[in-house]
Amino acid sequence: MGIAVSKKHGKAVTRNAIKRLVREAFRNCCDKLQRNYSIIVLPRIAEEYSYDKMKNGFDICFKKVNLCEKS
Repeated sequence: MGIAVSKKHGKAVTRNAIKRLVREAFRNCCDKLQRNYSIIVLPRIAEEYSYDKMKNGFDICFKKVNLCEKS
């Protein structure tokens, strides 16, 4: 997994915190993928970043990927 957080998100401390949130959410959701994939994550700019929002985003994305794989 690759994570790219632009300077538009804030200073280095903020960008690193966003990366840590993304990594943790991905780590807890990656077992839901049925195959191996290369993933690049580009978080959207938001006022607040939370673990729950990141995890929900990964859950939705992984469900869609798994549905496409079955078709």
